[in-house]
Amino acid sequence: MTITLRESLDMRRYTRDQVDRFLDPDQPNWAAFDSELGYRLRHHNVIKDGVDGSRTILNIQPTGERRMINFADQPCRINTYGDSFTQCCQTSDGETWQEILAAHLGEPLRNFGVGGYGVYQAYRRMLREEATAQRAEYIILNIYGIDDHLRSLDAWRYLRVFDWFQRPEHVNMFHANPWAYVRIDPKTGNLIEYGNPYPTPQSLYKLCDKDHVYETFKDDVIVQMFVAQMGVTDVDFSEMEKMAGTLQVDADFTTPQRCRETAKALHIACGLRASMFVVDKAQAFCEKKDKKLLILLSYDPGRVVEACEGKPRSDQSFVDFLRKNRIRFVDTLAKHVEDFKAFKISSREYVARYYIGHYSPRGNHFFAFAVKDAVVDWLDPKPLAYHEGSETL
Repeated sequence: MTITLRESLDMRRYTRDQVDRFLDPDQPNWAAFDSELGYRLRHHNVIKDGVDGSRTILNIQPTGERRMINFADQPCRINTYGDSFTQCCQTSDGETWQEILAAHLGEPLRNFGVGGYGVYQAYRRMLREEATAQRAEYIILNIYGIDDHLRSLDAWRYLRVFDWFQRPEHVNMFHANPWAYVRIDPKTGNLIEYGNPYPTPQSLYKLCDKDHVYETFKDDVIVQMFVAQMGVTDVDFSEMEKMAGTLQVDADFTTPQRCRETAKALHIACGLRASMFVVDKAQAFCEKKDKKLLILLSYDPGRVVEACEGKPRSDQSFVDFLRKNRIRFVDTLAKHVEDFKAFKISSREYVARYYIGHYSPRGNHFFAFAVKDAVVDWLDPKPLAYHEGSETL
């Protein structure tokens, strides 16, 4: 059954109860409102989402990072930014890849990851934190799969993840509200940066109004790309054609199936192009501030399964960009493919060893040691565990 753009937007708007709960400091919410980035993590969460049906324990320091445990009393020269694969959702404070690395290297890493953030939102968080006393010389930006690239483009990510929030177990996980975001200029192909269009708690109530939501988002080309992938046909394909020409994406809107496929390819192309600009900006910032940047690429279990089965990756152009521009990075998709060769099991059985949606504690251990050599090579002076002459015996 085909629905219209108006119907699609109407079903995805907020309810007042959702906004009331999110803004109530006495409710057990996972996140709290943030005027720039939409939301930030609450200080303490215990959630039944861990390995073997366990509950995970998340604590956020007053200075904004996840609680450090290993070598927390030592000076910290590494800050990490990104989404839930940086935050390490579904694992407790001491089970993150940052803590595993810290224990091995002999020095701490700060974890500023926030579940749901895109590449641009993580970059904006980096700008904020690197202006504080928690700034560091070494900056890790962890980029996840394809969706991190798409999130940067979302003015209101909730429209894309509406279905996830309808599950009863996610009633206290409200987030994905409007934030600072970016777009690609269809005329020039350059990056355009936007502030949060709903920068006050009270402004979120506008997103409960169906007329406001429709009038605000009906002409949003990224929203149109998304709903076109679901089969909505009353969208303005002419705007997509302009963008396709700028980004040199083959566009075919002759049949419903081709419309969906073109919209998806164009959506991904916009996201990857945006991330290239954002990484360039992060690199320029680090150079200006005498910092060093390392990009880590992490992936969802589906992408790992595909890679282990020899299927092509959707982010190849982004990997090529990093190589061409000599930006230091670690491709953990390739690390997984190499690791898979050591097993005589199916790709899905392999993935189940490390993932429970996000990485399990075992998965975070894999990730930590997949990136360890690059981190050690990057640091100067070397961490205690790799510092020649540091032995006491």
